[in-house]
Amino acid sequence: MMRQQVSKDLFAYWSELKGARRAPDRADIDPGAIKHILADTFVLEVDAEARFPLRLSGGRVNAIWMREQKGRSFIDLWRLEDRPSMSAAVTTVVDGVTPVVAGTKTQVEGHAPLELELLLLPLRHFGKTHSRVLGALSPVYHPEWLGQLRSGPLELVSLRVLETAAPRATISDPKPFPFAKTVRTGPRLIVCNGDKL
Repeated sequence: MMRQQVSKDLFAYWSELKGARRAPDRADIDPGAIKHILADTFVLEVDAEARFPLRLSGGRVNAIWMREQKGRSFIDLWRLEDRPSMSAAVTTVVDGVTPVVAGTKTQVEGHAPLELELLLLPLRHFGKTHSRVLGALSPVYHPEWLGQLRSGPLELVSLRVLETAAPRATISDPKPFPFAKTVRTGPRLIVCNGDKL
């Protein structure tokens, strides 16, 4: 479901943190544990207007638009026609407490489109699920213009809701399989008369 190593690593870390819970707490995240992908990550705040401002944004996320993204609306990073879909996607992550992965692309004039993968993961914050979203936006390759030219808005290519495995049941007191008891009254032999065909 995920193509980029950044997405796979962040998803694995998030899954490990959450354990049997539906989502880990924001305070559980240790930036040092994901320092190799920190430049591609961000944290969104859930607000009443559904603008989802960025609370934190990594260096490579900022480099795509050549400016600090902290405080900017996540929805405003997208083309006008894709904004309702992205707003619905973030709402799905928050309301359903479920991850979403998306394929996207952006372009700088005079250069080939740059494909990226987006991962959105629910977070709890002070016990509330409707508070933060952890994300990653990683390019398929690193173009020479990254950090030198400002890219255009993101264009949505694909969108998928990820299913997370249910917590495994633990067996604290294994019990033997209950075999059915059969009552025998003695040997039985049944003879059937049959005709030749």
